[in-house]
Amino acid sequence: MELFDLSSKQEERIERAVLVQLKLGGNKNTQDADEFVELVHSAGAKSCALIQGARYRPSAQLFIGKGKAEEIKQAVIAYDADVVIFNHALSPAQERNLEQLLECRVLDRTSLILDIFAQRARSHEGKLQVELAQLKHISTRLIRGWTHLERQKGGIGMRGPGETQLETDRRLLNIRIKQIKKRLEKVGNQREQGRQLRKKTEIPTVSLVGYTNAGKSTLFNAITKDNVYAANQLFATLDPTLRHVELSNQQSMILVDTVGFIRDLPHDLVVAFRATLQETAEADLILHVIDSHDEQRDMYRQEVNNVIEMLGAKNVPQIEVMNKIDLSDYTVRIDPAHSGKPTRAWLSAHTGDGIESLLDFLGETFAKDIFSGQLILPPEQSRLRAQLYEDKAILSESISSIGEYLLNVKIHQQRLQALLQKENITLEQITDL
Repeated sequence: MELFDLSSKQEERIERAVLVQLKLGGNKNTQDADEFVELVHSAGAKSCALIQGARYRPSAQLFIGKGKAEEIKQAVIAYDADVVIFNHALSPAQERNLEQLLECRVLDRTSLILDIFAQRARSHEGKLQVELAQLKHISTRLIRGWTHLERQKGGIGMRGPGETQLETDRRLLNIRIKQIKKRLEKVGNQREQGRQLRKKTEIPTVSLVGYTNAGKSTLFNAITKDNVYAANQLFATLDPTLRHVELSNQQSMILVDTVGFIRDLPHDLVVAFRATLQETAEADLILHVIDSHDEQRDMYRQEVNNVIEMLGAKNVPQIEVMNKIDLSDYTVRIDPAHSGKPTRAWLSAHTGDGIESLLDFLGETFAKDIFSGQLILPPEQSRLRAQLYEDKAILSESISSIGEYLLNVKIHQQRLQALLQKENITLEQITDL
């Protein structure tokens, strides 16, 4: 018997992809091509060709014109491509028509990003969030796989309860979507409990946000001395990570690393990751990490701010962290806020230059919100004293010669004012000013 070496055939073949990107409506922006190619590589495919063109508006049938479709088909044949990927959102009908014409699998930008998220998700919550987004996206495209079964079941061996295969599949999808939503709701409630506990301890929460691959996880590791996965690729981080960080002036904070944002982030993803992204909406301060070396940083800044506004976090104070200064001629510095522009910190998360300056600035910022000093409480204010002990705000205590409680406290100004208002007294009445 003749034996054949099948080892090379058994290895997983890297998918070959033909990429398509159009300028629409006279838009002259061409900066998306590099990001598009990087997205495809992040998904594990090999880009064989990038076909570009321009149209005033997309074709309702194919999105592209017939001439461009023929050009793509020739590229698919020439490169033996497995998939054609559009850097645009396609309707289910357009995808179906293109697949029939090109005789090849067709994906749009949304499907591509969802695929990358599916590969990157590590935690149980992250996997549920990605699955929910995928199911919502797939539910509008079920007809692609079941066209031959759209008629009622009939004939020998095909008689059934009167429900088409397509309807059955949609019903099962809806059941699964409801199950995932219920699980994510439980996770969201757990996260909310954690946020309320952090608020009670008066430790400020700082959320790292930024365009994908801006260096958020590298900065997170540099600040926390942690080892969160960081790589020079899109969407290296999906699952949020929280760490306690000690600052100057006896301050501390909870630092949160979040998923990176991107242009035209699929709406279903934003909805699915709302429990995770809520950490940003509930934060006391946002550190907006920006790649200072990137020529498109202004556009990326606006894209991130659009998502922040979508999350309802527009009014959360923001500091722009201009990262990767080691790749340019910028120097370490802190630019204070002026003329409506936020404070900017220039640093390099990779080399560590400027990180101490940022932490010192954060320590000074949070110190302004803290009351640190001595309170003099008469004996009848024992209830306020007990509440301060419960909040762990009392650093030391002594009793005066006339029986007053002399308390050295450190407490958030807002919390202290709430306690004083509850007892119907003012700060001036219990301090020696």
